[in-house]
Amino acid sequence: MEYTLSELQSWNEEIENLAEKLGLDFYEQEFEIIGYNDMLAYEAYVGMPSRYPHWSFGKSYERNRTMYRYNLTGLPYEMVINSDPCLAYLMKENTLLLQILTMAHVYGHNDFFKNNRLFREGTRADYTIEMFKSHADRIRSYINDPSIGYEKVERVLDAAHAIKLQISRVAGEKKITDKEIAKNLIEDYRKKCEVRSILEPYEKPEPPDVSKIPLEPEEDIIYFIMKYGNLAEWEKNILQIVRDETLYFIPQIETKIMNEGWASYWHYTILKELELPASLHLEFIKRHNDVVAPWRGGLNPYFLGFKMFQDIEKRYGREKIFEVRELERDSSFLRRYLTQELSEELHLFEYVKKSSDYFIEEVSDEQGFPNIRNVLCENCGMGMVPVIRVIDMNLKDRSLTLEHVFDGRELNLNYAEATLKYLQELWGHSVTLITKSNGNEVKLNCNEKKVTFKL
Repeated sequence: MEYTLSELQSWNEEIENLAEKLGLDFYEQEFEIIGYNDMLAYEAYVGMPSRYPHWSFGKSYERNRTMYRYNLTGLPYEMVINSDPCLAYLMKENTLLLQILTMAHVYGHNDFFKNNRLFREGTRADYTIEMFKSHADRIRSYINDPSIGYEKVERVLDAAHAIKLQISRVAGEKKITDKEIAKNLIEDYRKKCEVRSILEPYEKPEPPDVSKIPLEPEEDIIYFIMKYGNLAEWEKNILQIVRDETLYFIPQIETKIMNEGWASYWHYTILKELELPASLHLEFIKRHNDVVAPWRGGLNPYFLGFKMFQDIEKRYGREKIFEVRELERDSSFLRRYLTQELSEELHLFEYVKKSSDYFIEEVSDEQGFPNIRNVLCENCGMGMVPVIRVIDMNLKDRSLTLEHVFDGRELNLNYAEATLKYLQELWGHSVTLITKSNGNEVKLNCNEKKVTFKL
């Protein structure tokens, strides 16, 4: 270690004071210094000090360890949790300058967690650590229960993990009851009848069927299974745990470009204000450039977010970037603030795969930029996850019908088939998924873990 803990504490105090002076508003910050083995473990558990046991976390740990061992990837300089107090881990192998930079980076994340509306409305930072620990304790109690055991718990967790992103995409959404939905449908029907009554000839609209389930298409599949599935209480509790933890991570998925760009903007701004000694300044420039360097064949969220916040500040002033940080998510951030000029400067382009080769489809000129921006908006955040919703439950045989909301992007049918098997096992009855492939409607039916395809 090239520094003492007292040095690190002194730098942290200076960074914190400067961050406050520059206008950042953050939770109380706590740092923990760990080695690379611990970082591998925390990375597998997404930073949580306590997490319920599941083989997927061990798989993630082994994959990351192998990639790191063969120098195919690096470990993060830091890891930070959306909690109050905000907990962050620093790699003890980092140089002094790298610790200074990453601490400044963490304060940017901390401010984003506290102030972005998706985090404010969709998470409880003051309960984060307790929530994950409580969930871990609950799952372990089921594993240790002789009447349940590990295999049954793993079966439910496997199925829940397979569909965990098929939940509500609205931060902090409060579910309304079937009775309230029926009331709203009847009220809408009454208003339509009033409008139609003044038309000639009179055409009475079809009345709503308030006996069907669901009354309206339901995107939150885990919620639907918990509500209508024939499950034991402990199985419903496991689904609720997976759902709650996924809802916690949704704001992070939805703001990856903004969050990393915001943290990068502030570590750069803070370190320029710190008056670093000459012995550290050169490393600062190199490390920062490493963080925001473009990725070959991919999009570096640190790079794009950093450049966009700099561009917004240049065009509108610093006060504007605080407003953007509070209100937007990646899709709206790109839609509103990525300009053609910046896209050209960053050399953004779209490429597609045809047969076994890749070809450039669009470049950032006047004609190509709108399509490039659209593709970025559609493929960031939860836009990367297909929308699947429940449209019908047969009241006689309890068979379930799902619909893929087709937006031009086809499902990977092999993946859809595997996921459908997990869903059918969890539901316990026949499940049908309606989607499109090569321009044709396709129905995948799964019963007793066997999938059949029908055009």
